[in-house]
Order: sequence, then C-alpha cells, then structure tokens
Amino acid sequence: MNKDICYSDLILLTNNVEKNINQLVNYGADKVELLMDGLEWDEMDKQIEKMKKAVKHYKVKFTVHPPAWDTNLTSENKAIRETSFEEYKKSILFAHEIEAEHVVIHPGFCFSPIFDKAIARKRAEEYIGRLCQISKPLGVKLAVENVGYNGTSIFTEDQFVKFLNTLDNYAGYLIDTGHAHVNQWNIPRMIRYTNSRLLGLHIHDNSGASDEHLPIGEGTVDWTPIFDELRKTNQSCQLILEYAPGTELEKLRIGKQLVLEKALIVH
Repeated sequence: MNKDICYSDLILLTNNVEKNINQLVNYGADKVELLMDGLEWDEMDKQIEKMKKAVKHYKVKFTVHPPAWDTNLTSENKAIRETSFEEYKKSILFAHEIEAEHVVIHPGFCFSPIFDKAIARKRAEEYIGRLCQISKPLGVKLAVENVGYNGTSIFTEDQFVKFLNTLDNYAGYLIDTGHAHVNQWNIPRMIRYTNSRLLGLHIHDNSGASDEHLPIGEGTVDWTPIFDELRKTNQSCQLILEYAPGTELEKLRIGKQLVLEKALIVH
C-alpha cells in the first residue's frame, strides 16, 4: 500500500489554487489532487499554463481530477459528450506535463430513467478507450471512478468491477467510498475484486442518503472492514482524502493519522 496520503483540494474549492496547495501541505499532505473546477479554472488553458510552472516549486506530487460538474461522457447530447472528452484530454496532457500519478475519469451519468444505461455504458467504454489512446504514450494512468447515486449511476456494483476487463491496462479503478455507500455497494468486496487494477480510493463518509463528503467517522460508513481490506491491497493504490468544501483543515490531519494507523499499520 502506498504510504503517502493525498489530499483533494475540493475542501478549498474556488480559492486560489497555489494558496490551496500551500495550505494542504501545511496540514500534512504528501500529495495533492488538483480538482480543475471553480472560478480559478474558468479560463482553463491559461490556468493550465500557469500551474505547469507553479507546481515545480512544490516538493509534493500531484494527481489530477478533471472538471466534475457539468461534464458527462455519456450525455444524451453528443456536443456535451465531445466537449467533455476534450476537457478530459486537456487534463491528461496537463497531468503529463506535471508528472501527475493519475487522472481521475468519471465514466458518466444517466440523469433520467427514460435513457438506456446499456447505451451509456457503451459510450463510456468508447470514450475511455479513446482517452487511453492519448494517455498510454504519455505514461499517464486513468483512474476510473464509480460515480452517480440515487439512480444516476450507469453501473451496478458487479458491472463496475468488470467494466475495465476489455480496456487497456492504462485504465484502472478508483473507488469512491462515499458514492459506493450511498448506493449500498459492498466497499471491501469492491476493493478485493479490483485489487490488481486499483489505482486509488477517494475516502470520505456520509449518512447513506446523500454525497456529503464528511470526514472519516462522521457518517455511517463501516470503516473497520474497509481498513482491513486495504491492508491487503497492491502497492500502487493511492489513498485520497476528499472532504467537502468548508470542512476544517485540521480534519485532514486527523484523517491522515487515522488512515495510517488503521489501514497501513504505521506506528
């Protein structure tokens, strides 16, 4: 298991990105996941050029999360699908420039029951396959995340853990504990079934009703079997604390120590 703990800058969303990095490092981040959303990323190309230079001044490493809001690789609107693909492509090229360890990929959402989820899954496979063709020559790993809840996920649990079987090994899994919990998926089993291609976990808690991104232990997730399973995972799996905007930054430091003690057995 990777003993470096990564913090998502979701917790500081819309603030200055460089100041965010400094704050997260001050609170113990070994790595930082850059979420390319909010006002700071509104002029995407300019911000990418700025950050390509800025990150060289930090000793921490990075992962990259493309825009999460309003993008959908499986949208019923082809223009939105293609635009989402282009934004993901930019994120992959950016990740290569800053030597990021992976890029998070949302496979898509189905926002109405009238739409066919089988078609959505085929679209996801097609677009992620195309993204693999871009990422592989650059050496950038794609971490495909379980997204969607309250009916919007294009996968069942079993479909998700088998989804990458036909895709290039440059695509791996990223398990989001909060999304899985809202959907009542078995998180320890997901970790076990995806272990050989598990690139990371987004770690956060919730009440089981909505995606609250609470600190560990403040919701109803049963963490003991998750931590037990994590101790058996592969060496490349990256643990990422992804807490909600406005959460006290000290909760990150507390969460990091908890993960080190419970999942990695570091004393």
